[in-house]
Amino acid sequence: MNHSEGNFKGVRDANIYYQAWLPDGKVKAVLLVVHGLGEHSGRYLNVVNHFVPLGYAVYALDHLGHGKSDGAREMVQRFEDYTDTLTIFYKLVKGWQPDKPIVLLGHSMGGLIATHYLLDHQADFKAAVISAPAIKIGAGISPATITMGKILSVLAPSAGVLGLDASFISHDPEVVKAYVNDPLVFHGKTPARLAAEMLKAMQRVTTEVGTIHLPFIAIQGGQDKLVDPGGVQMLHDQAASTDKTIKVYPELYHEVFNEPERGVVLKDVETWLNAHV
Repeated sequence: MNHSEGNFKGVRDANIYYQAWLPDGKVKAVLLVVHGLGEHSGRYLNVVNHFVPLGYAVYALDHLGHGKSDGAREMVQRFEDYTDTLTIFYKLVKGWQPDKPIVLLGHSMGGLIATHYLLDHQADFKAAVISAPAIKIGAGISPATITMGKILSVLAPSAGVLGLDASFISHDPEVVKAYVNDPLVFHGKTPARLAAEMLKAMQRVTTEVGTIHLPFIAIQGGQDKLVDPGGVQMLHDQAASTDKTIKVYPELYHEVFNEPERGVVLKDVETWLNAHV
């Protein structure tokens, strides 16, 4: 396995960090990884270590305001800061791996970014893997709360409004400990601006999910307490794709790739991908 890292210019000339892991032999396909809220590309080594020996090249970026990339932590001007930067990165990856099928893999907020991105760019990909996507507005979020969030995002965009309970990312205490002690993970509350922009992106996905026709597999932990598990069901039921698979693991928490049972999850994704790339 060959590992490399670097930076490219994202939106507003920000330095965006990325990593690449390449197999020693021939590349058969590319996994383009889109990470979740507050985390970074380095937390996907279970995916890397499983798929690179199988001939997949894995590329992952740190979003604006995340990990080793520039920007105030978790701050955006608009949700498209993420998708526009992803377009730049996609074009780089396409240039590095011409003629190779590219699969988009997004987890959590990365699942929202990936699904939102597919609304405009699905023709660029062979398939998609969507993990625990934050695409469904929870039942506890009322229209009044959404309205107040929009107002706060303008008046006090950096005000922290939402926290994350790390104990629910995985049943593996070592995973939780590593997450809590990771200096590249943002442990503060999500700023009002990002929260409002995420809600707006969720609303667009909910309205337009029926335009997605790309083959995809959607995976979800049934005991997820960080996103609404109903999101993957909505995606599966409403997408126009004729080739779509949903896998719900009843006992797993949010980070299915970091659970003790991750071997089962990774093998399921491997089997699906082998039939599509």
